[in-house]
Amino acid sequence: MKKPQPRINSRILIVDDDDTIRVLMNEFMTTLGYQCYTASGGLEALDILQNHPVDVVITDIIMPGMDGLELTQQIKEQYDYEIIVMTGFAGEYSYEEVIHRGASDFVFKPVRYEELHLRLQRVLRERSMREKLERLAITDDLTKLFNARHFYKRLTAEVDRANRYEHPLALLMLDIDYFKVYNDTYGHLEGNAVLARLGQIIRNGLRRLDSAYRYGGEEFTVILPETDGTNARHVARRLLEAIGNEIFFPSGGEGIGITVSIGIAQYRPEENMEAFIKRADMAMYESKKQGRNRITFFDADADPPN
Repeated sequence: MKKPQPRINSRILIVDDDDTIRVLMNEFMTTLGYQCYTASGGLEALDILQNHPVDVVITDIIMPGMDGLELTQQIKEQYDYEIIVMTGFAGEYSYEEVIHRGASDFVFKPVRYEELHLRLQRVLRERSMREKLERLAITDDLTKLFNARHFYKRLTAEVDRANRYEHPLALLMLDIDYFKVYNDTYGHLEGNAVLARLGQIIRNGLRRLDSAYRYGGEEFTVILPETDGTNARHVARRLLEAIGNEIFFPSGGEGIGITVSIGIAQYRPEENMEAFIKRADMAMYESKKQGRNRITFFDADADPPN
């Protein structure tokens, strides 16, 4: 019978105070293609997790010092990892208690490694499916950027981080120029093609820390953590040029260019999030007023014009 293959790059932490069990399980899982870490107790496991993210933790319950249930609870409080708990004391622990602490599955010793592998694969499949559903819930289907609901959640976190660590934060607002005219002339299907392509261009023009969102209709936002006004303008200029260089051919006709108006706001310490968004929005509308296809920047000290 052909053995099922593990999910590529799946990482496992094996926690057991029994050296023999730990070594044998590590050899079995490594042979199957998993990347494994091992720990002899709960505190060592937590130290490993600080520097090595994993997908699944497989832990014994009875261990010196921190037991497996306490370890499970601490991991679930700090990380989003799956946990499979093992025990040789079937009468002392119930399935309900272990699952209530946050474990994904519960197996009894002596463990049959083939059975453990099947349980591990099930846990990984469910995790993968959940991650896909979570991505769908926060992603705009047309542009493949994050949606507006996720924008507010992410910006709340970034504002909190900027205040706590006194780091710079910038926000871009982009709006397609004369998009209603384009839609009215060529139809919504062609308009959707423009939105989808702009989503790709924006996504490709960002740095690793940045995140882009479809804010609504033809409007987009970009959150720029650890970014002051000067660097935010560099990002905006790169996007403005990349979008301006793109040529669309609606209904197979002549090539047509699209432009955007961009507004930038740099976060003010302790500023209300709604006020921060409003300043970026006003900067974008200032670009519209000044002739479109341009960038307007409101720094942290300047108030937007009335």
